[in-house]
Amino acid sequence: MGSLEKKQQLVAEIKEKFNKAQSVVIVENRGLSVAEVTELRSKLRAAGVDFKVLKNTLVKRAADDVGISGLEPLLQGPTAWAFSNNDPVSAAKILNTFTKTNDKLVIKGGVLENKVIDPAGVKALADLPSREVLLAQVLGAMQSPLVGMANVLQGPIRKAVYALEAIRKSKEA
Repeated sequence: MGSLEKKQQLVAEIKEKFNKAQSVVIVENRGLSVAEVTELRSKLRAAGVDFKVLKNTLVKRAADDVGISGLEPLLQGPTAWAFSNNDPVSAAKILNTFTKTNDKLVIKGGVLENKVIDPAGVKALADLPSREVLLAQVLGAMQSPLVGMANVLQGPIRKAVYALEAIRKSKEA
């Protein structure tokens, strides 16, 4: 396989990653130790995030083909890409938490729904609750009217039972 064919194959793989990912976080990881990178990769892998160091020129080609514009300012220096496949917030959450304890990792920006977002947008994404928490909140909101309705419907039955009990006590006396 020639060099051009290899590059075309890599561009195709990057395009597939962009298409599958719900969000992408772009970081600069200059100066991280092997142990730090290994720890970060294992956390990301556990959350279903694909973390790759990719050539900027190949990423630019793939992004242009997929229809993502505005990445050029982020494609300076060594960049690593975190493709979040399961939900849009997991990569942002893990990387944002990691930057709090390690200043060598810098969030440069990201991609959400084929739109480039700045580091503040990635931090805002990281602050969103996870999918599981949102589902629990929605489920709780859906259940609360049902519980209230059940209590309302039981009210007349309770009153009838109290009335019958009062009648029984009065007949005993």
